[in-house]
Amino acid sequence: MEFLPEEAHFGQGGKKRSRSVMEAEDEEDFEYEEEPRRYSYRKRTQVQYREPAVDNLSDDESGAPPGGGQALHIGSDMFFNAQPGGDTGALSNDEQQSEPEPEDLDDSPDEGLIGAAHQSRCPPQQLTDQEKFLFPDVQRNPALHKPFLFFRNFMLKLFLARPQHELTLESVLSNMDPLRIKGHPDLVRRVFHYLVRCGYINYGVYRRAAASPQEMDVRPRVIVLGAGVSGLIAARQLTSFGFEVVVLEARERVGGRVTSFRSGSFVADLGAMVLTGLGGNPLSVLVKQTGMELFKLRLNCPLYDSTGDPIPKNVDEMVEKEFNRLLEASAYLAHHLNFSHIGSTELSVGQALELIIKQQERHVKDRHLEHLKKIAEAQTSLKNTHSKVVKAQRQIKTAQNTAAEATAAAADSDPAAGCSSDFEARSAQHDLQSAFKNYDTQLHTRQQLEIHLQQLEENIPSEVYLSIRDRQLLDWHFANLEFANATPLSTLSLKYWDQDDDYEFSGQHMTVRSGFSQLPSKLAEDLDIRKQTVVRTVNYTEHGVEVIASEYSTNTEGGSCHTGKPVTFSADAVLVTAPLGVLKSNDIAFSPPLPSWKADAIQRMGFGNLNKVILCFEKAFWDPTINLFGHVNPSTSDRGECFLFWNIHRAPTLIALVAGEAAFKLESMSKEVAVEKALAALREIFGDNSVPTPTESLVTRWRSDCFARGSYSYVSVGSTAADYDFMAAPVASPSACPSRSPRPTLFFAGEHTMRNYPATVHGALLSGLREAGRIADQFLGAPYACRKEAPHTPSAVTPVSTAVPAPVNLNSDEGKLAVGISTAAISATEVCEARAPVSNGAQTTN
Repeated sequence: MEFLPEEAHFGQGGKKRSRSVMEAEDEEDFEYEEEPRRYSYRKRTQVQYREPAVDNLSDDESGAPPGGGQALHIGSDMFFNAQPGGDTGALSNDEQQSEPEPEDLDDSPDEGLIGAAHQSRCPPQQLTDQEKFLFPDVQRNPALHKPFLFFRNFMLKLFLARPQHELTLESVLSNMDPLRIKGHPDLVRRVFHYLVRCGYINYGVYRRAAASPQEMDVRPRVIVLGAGVSGLIAARQLTSFGFEVVVLEARERVGGRVTSFRSGSFVADLGAMVLTGLGGNPLSVLVKQTGMELFKLRLNCPLYDSTGDPIPKNVDEMVEKEFNRLLEASAYLAHHLNFSHIGSTELSVGQALELIIKQQERHVKDRHLEHLKKIAEAQTSLKNTHSKVVKAQRQIKTAQNTAAEATAAAADSDPAAGCSSDFEARSAQHDLQSAFKNYDTQLHTRQQLEIHLQQLEENIPSEVYLSIRDRQLLDWHFANLEFANATPLSTLSLKYWDQDDDYEFSGQHMTVRSGFSQLPSKLAEDLDIRKQTVVRTVNYTEHGVEVIASEYSTNTEGGSCHTGKPVTFSADAVLVTAPLGVLKSNDIAFSPPLPSWKADAIQRMGFGNLNKVILCFEKAFWDPTINLFGHVNPSTSDRGECFLFWNIHRAPTLIALVAGEAAFKLESMSKEVAVEKALAALREIFGDNSVPTPTESLVTRWRSDCFARGSYSYVSVGSTAADYDFMAAPVASPSACPSRSPRPTLFFAGEHTMRNYPATVHGALLSGLREAGRIADQFLGAPYACRKEAPHTPSAVTPVSTAVPAPVNLNSDEGKLAVGISTAAISATEVCEARAPVSNGAQTTN
């Protein structure tokens, strides 16, 4: 194999490895270990957290880092611009005696406060853009910054210390030093309500205080479409805020794409499977609340070729290095050279990689040809030099004869005749010495050319960039990348596919020992969930919504859905958490139709496909200490077929991943054929006699699932990162009164609405928290608003822009202005304008 030349190593470029496993974190000093092989290069996250301690790791997997809940305060370019130092809640004796002003108490660093802020994705010593907008009085007064930050971080620390219990304002006040509160009692109250409303504290499954939600004459009613993680967490939040919530779920179970296969002792996750680091991850709170048993993945992943032979370590490492350099080169093209189109055609990641490979093949051939030219030139030079050596030998012989004759003539000459004979003899000797000197020079040159030619002939560069085996190994890494994005590389946008790279959480990746479906099951407790209710139509106006649904039965094997009698639900607002695939297929009709900016974003965005083959055996025939092993397929077209096997549960179960084009092919296979392909791969590795028939098996078909239509979102060719923001924006129906703009009643959540955390369970969770806060602020007002201003009432939230919204990162700090967190300190018009993108449903697609 011939590698990319050093001059083609473009630096820190594009990057994404599988979302299933990320960099391991050293448990002693929290520095990164050598990057684990097998999961491809990715630029390190610019936001790093310390992984919080988790008490419920499985017995064979201890090792949560010490100092749980405390974060590394490493700077970031956007959210987490933390500086060293922090605040403390305790006062020294000297401080108590001098009774300093509260603003002067924040001098000593407190890693607990810093860690709590980082774990909550907040900068410990700076206001976020969202906080600046929602607390304009604090933003205008620098003297209030330190108290605000202390109050915020202190409350975060209290909640994270006991997330199983509701944190009340009374508890905050009783735990905080009175000198801290002095002069700022109202600010403490406002910060508390802000954190509750925005989902920083009191979210998930926790024991509520005795006090019930705020009393209202009429409880606003919200319909949540979908009982996945985003819908369930939003429903729980809205219920805690005092809303009447009903969740409509098409399936006979909750969880959506978070579901687990269970049969006796066998457990396997069919959808979401991995917690992608706990440092900064809101799921760490739910892990503590629900007691889910976690298992840290061991990152060693041996590879086997189609003959069953293990891939030699040196070959494996070389090909992986080249794969990473190809990714870097593609990122350099897209982000440094701005080369993302050929003419008017946008390039995909797959096209860019193949173009680079072809260019490298041409480069390798050119190098090979250039080397052969050098050999030919050296041979010609050697030939010419050899002729000069022969000529020098002849010159020596001639000079020897001439010198001998001249010497003899000088000896026979008469001294009286003069000195001419002696001069001729001396001249002949000089010519002889010159001939010898020339011979020595030519002989040395010939020897040097012979050595040079030998070196050239012994170091002929390969005329092939990738051998057949090299290409097969490279295709395995491409399949792993297709697994990370749930789509063939030919559909991924070259420029935007890795736009969320900077927001990865730190810490080892983990799985849930007893299945990830425990999470939605816990979130669903005590909620009003109408299962087996398929939503067909959503009618929305400025006064409320009407949802028309049907009862159903489903043939899960064939994926067909059979609907029954219609049922109608009415409410003040509806939150749509249906997967992007369902929205793309137009299975839900909206009246009025969705505005063009929303409908176009739905169609532009990609929704991928990833499938699994679950194999249950009586006993393990593989190394039980290895969690992952790979199978290298012989052809590019089938590179994603059962390319990676997971061994992560106690019972002898293997999960074979099917990614890329192979995932779509599997959809049309029978279960027997799909299982046999997985067994064939195992037999190639372990031998025919070592692999028995599984006692149980199961094959997923997420694309054929009419309630999912795929696995998770990605940025497709033709789409941009801004489409996530369009997906997150609520929609308002046209107003009957031309003089005012209507307020939105149609809201959206789900992983496909989270620009910074797409395609993840924690992204779905955060989107549900975001929308619950947005809806509550609209209907209940903002309890964190400054009391000096006019009180915020639902009637104050009226105007929304009817223009096509500008792309705003709703998941960044500045984009959280668009999250819908309104405040009475700013006019309703300013609030709604700042929330853009929000638009009028009158703008429809053609």
